Amino acid sequence: MTYTSILKDNFGYDSFRFIQEDIINSIGSGHDTIGLMPTGGGKSITFQVPALAMDGTCIVISPLIALMQDQVEHLKKRGIKAEAIYTGKSHDEIQRILDNTIFGVVKFLYISPERLASSLFLAKLRHIKVSFIVVDEAHCISQWGHEFRPAYLHIKDIRQELPDCPVLALTATATTEVIEDIKSELSRPGKEADEETFNIFSMSFRRPNLRYVVRHTNDKIGQILKILESVEGSAIIYTRSREKTKELSKELEVFGIKSTYYHAGLDFSVKQKHQQLWQDNTIRVMVATNAFGMGIDKPDVRIVIHADVPDSLEAYYQEAGRAGRDGQQAYAVLLYDKRDKTQLLTHLNEQYPEKDYIRNIYDKLAYFFQLAVEDGMGATYIFDEEQFCINYHLWPATLHGALHILQNAGYIEYDGAHNERARVIMNISRHELNDIQGLSKTEEEVLTRLLRYYGTLFSDFTFIDEMAIGRRLGMDESQLHVALKSLAQRKIIRYAPSRTIPIIYYPQQRYLSEDLRFPKSIYEDLKEKAEKRIGSVLDYIETEKNNEEVLLRYFGEKYKEE
Repeated sequence: MTYTSILKDNFGYDSFRFIQEDIINSIGSGHDTIGLMPTGGGKSITFQVPALAMDGTCIVISPLIALMQDQVEHLKKRGIKAEAIYTGKSHDEIQRILDNTIFGVVKFLYISPERLASSLFLAKLRHIKVSFIVVDEAHCISQWGHEFRPAYLHIKDIRQELPDCPVLALTATATTEVIEDIKSELSRPGKEADEETFNIFSMSFRRPNLRYVVRHTNDKIGQILKILESVEGSAIIYTRSREKTKELSKELEVFGIKSTYYHAGLDFSVKQKHQQLWQDNTIRVMVATNAFGMGIDKPDVRIVIHADVPDSLEAYYQEAGRAGRDGQQAYAVLLYDKRDKTQLLTHLNEQYPEKDYIRNIYDKLAYFFQLAVEDGMGATYIFDEEQFCINYHLWPATLHGALHILQNAGYIEYDGAHNERARVIMNISRHELNDIQGLSKTEEEVLTRLLRYYGTLFSDFTFIDEMAIGRRLGMDESQLHVALKSLAQRKIIRYAPSRTIPIIYYPQQRYLSEDLRFPKSIYEDLKEKAEKRIGSVLDYIETEKNNEEVLLRYFGEKYKEE
């Protein structure tokens, strides 16, 4: 089959866009490839199409668990076998996925970078037929990148195991320094990273239909109302704090503007509900933290407003780029007052707290989980952040900074928004099943499906795949949820719905805190580069030049006036 026919048959598109076909032809021919595709460019097509044309499994390395889950779900809905491995999955579940991949059942295997160092994964990898490796959000491999993840450096281990397997590195935002780092870190074993190492394809960072605006104001809510009054259509408003998303959404409602909110701390079902209301245009404005936007395909967003100043121009460009994907006129507005500069510097100190503070947090985690020294390797804990902060009188933002540094140093893995799957256990015995009366047809179908697919329901709380059950029965998620709740109310089952929870995983044993080491590369160097990125944001805000010109030059692209 041709790439075009695969695109049409599996994804419903008649032709490729932008540089998609160039990237597909390059990776399909076995060349190491870098694709620079700004938000909305259609990155996933560049690896999903060639992978479907090739033998073996495509391994996709991604730092975004929510995006992995979303892509796996979309592929499964199209009848394409896909799985994901990330923090929080049990050893048995990971073993099952890897064994199925070895047997050729899995076409796409999504994996978080932290899993790459796992001895189990590396042992199984030797028996997997891999078509090629995708490194999504590839800027994370660079210390110049705004979201550097040291775990990405383990990709070199995979290249050692699979020296002839091509790599496709994808990112929406990358400066010249970041591109050089990507080439260096991902080059084939024994080869220097030079001009011939990778085929590089880049879309222009210019968005002719998107106007970038900076407004200096002491009345941000007043400005937001003026902007929403003067520009019609769907909108996103980004803010830093979870609390502020809800507060600002309520304030907009007072002024008659239909709004909702979104942040990583909401339950999965609430996030889905709010997102759907916005995508269906039932409500006009989504007020959100930066947790919102990845994998969201809504082309008719007319306005993106930043009520708070982001930490980097990479983050700003990516979030602003969610406006106007349909090619029609759209606006990205950044609101700024003098207090924002102080808040940026405060946030920097929260991201990089003192090392003694970080060691202290490491100890407090152990007390909280009752974890002894030299114990805990491979353990996963549900992390009640609110109770932890109350117990130890901590400020959440500084806590998160410490957790991320501990993660970068390899002592823990932290997922602040882990989606725990729904669980079910039977509340009655097997012989009591025959006495059940008055079930609706839907309830009966759901109960039959549960009993057919899950053999441990009478003995243990069992994780269930609601999406798979709904697909088999032709039900949407809300119908299935209602049926399960009804069975629970009738005391036939006990049902724990899916939920979003923070979790902490220990990839190695607990150490004495005085033995913890934080290399310069993950602390001082990263802090210095974060300071430079903040400086670039402030330069952008205060420039008297065309805002788009400043952005393009930041990403190494020449600006040409129309």
